[in-house]
Amino acid sequence: MAINGFGVTEFQLFLLRRMADYHPELVEETVRRLGATRAEMREANKRWQAMVRAPRFPRGAARYAAVLGPAGESLPRRIGDLACTARQWVLPLWPGLRFEVLLGPAEIGAPVLNEWLVRAGDAPPPALCTVADLVPWSCVVGDVGAAFPGAVAREGSAPTRFRLDFEASDADGVVRSWTADFTWGLLQEVAPRGPGG
Repeated sequence: MAINGFGVTEFQLFLLRRMADYHPELVEETVRRLGATRAEMREANKRWQAMVRAPRFPRGAARYAAVLGPAGESLPRRIGDLACTARQWVLPLWPGLRFEVLLGPAEIGAPVLNEWLVRAGDAPPPALCTVADLVPWSCVVGDVGAAFPGAVAREGSAPTRFRLDFEASDADGVVRSWTADFTWGLLQEVAPRGPGG
């Protein structure tokens, strides 16, 4: 399914555009695998931004259904006292993940609370034991949070970015403090957390 020629491939290019800030080489290789160019990736980003600002473009989860088709799964989620719904789509670039849109309660208009890549329910999580296991694009926020209990969520530097502060062993087996940066929920980089961080 596509709207005005904007479908799954273009949506994946749009997601990749934000990841290029961290790993341009990985993004370039992936864009080539999609049979696209950097210019087409930039154009996909530009078109998505224009579509979501257009008055007639669907809002909420409907905007994703317009370009990705019906959600593959719709799952109930509780966030505190809120009865929410998570809608998930398969994206060919990330077969073990799903693009998830978390919607608030229907009685308040089902607003989009979050949108990112998550581990598919039937996909085993990666084995994450030390910080060396945290390779870019190998895991999502939920994987890191589950592997390192006590991880603390923080806002990222942009709406599509997210951070986790956590403790894990380094290559020498010493437990240290780290910050993991994610774009669209996918790990981009891990760095030591300083005393003030």
